[in-house]
Amino acid sequence: MAGDAEATRRRLLDAAAAEFAEHGIAGARVDRIAAAAKSNKAQIYHYFTNKDGLFDAVLSELARDTLREAPIDPANLPEYAGRLFDRFTDNPVKERLAKWYRLEGEGYAAVEVVVASTRDKLAAIAKAQEEGLVTTRFTPVELLALVVHMSALWGSVTPEMAGHAIDIPRERRRQVVVDAVAAILKD
Repeated sequence: MAGDAEATRRRLLDAAAAEFAEHGIAGARVDRIAAAAKSNKAQIYHYFTNKDGLFDAVLSELARDTLREAPIDPANLPEYAGRLFDRFTDNPVKERLAKWYRLEGEGYAAVEVVVASTRDKLAAIAKAQEEGLVTTRFTPVELLALVVHMSALWGSVTPEMAGHAIDIPRERRRQVVVDAVAAILKD
């Protein structure tokens, strides 16, 4: 019975991730999620309370996975940016979820794991700055924002720019991100 419940919950999370990635938070529909998960809306409300709770669960899982698979190393922020690039390039659904969260997340309840991980990353950068391992030219907030957004560079270009960049191999795109972060760290 517990296995069935966990399997249902997993199907709902997977279907919700795909739905939110495709349609955003506001555009996602609970009935489509339930149908894709071969479940029903009542199960969504049972496990997640409402659509916002479901999005919170999806984004929390994304954040925990990212923390595990791409942990910050404040002494090597270029490679951290490269790992973030890998994470989102290798799974476009995760990249789209992060984009929708940036676009529509304000006004929704803060996702606690994202709040906590951001706070921890800022503290780690501040400590690395105090130890002389990282430039102090930027505040920790400025530096983390630059690193995170540079890692998402190629997924954020306009369609017109993407058309010009289509022949740039993945490895080169990653290297551009790593090199750009290294360049901003030079005093």
